[in-house]
Amino acid sequence: MENQPQQVVHNFLTAVQRGQFDLVAAALHPQVQWSQPGHNRIAGLKRSRDEVFAMVGTMQELAAGSLTLTEIAATSVNGNRVACRVHWKATQPPGGVLDVDNIDVYTVEHGVITQVQVFSADAAQEDAFWGH
Repeated sequence: MENQPQQVVHNFLTAVQRGQFDLVAAALHPQVQWSQPGHNRIAGLKRSRDEVFAMVGTMQELAAGSLTLTEIAATSVNGNRVACRVHWKATQPPGGVLDVDNIDVYTVEHGVITQVQVFSADAAQEDAFWGH
């Protein structure tokens, strides 16, 4: 039986919070399409799970390993699409701070996430934090 989209997304985000990267990888389709907002070095369309993991690696490097998903809230479902508000925090050694809400929209097909569209509540803050 196919997993319900909301449960797939919940499991994915919980795995992200816990650093369970094997579960994170299992939740993402190998050719997942991930749209990261902004005008910074991590922004743009990622066209595979490998590209998403490379982006996250860059994010952790730029955040000195401090990037943390601190809250998952307001999950809403429309068919196989799930939208939720998530909150991220990070710091950089020179004093940069990221403290931002995002709205993520996930598309789930056959029990895996095939598409992610991220909307930032503060794109300017993210651009400043992630740099160009």
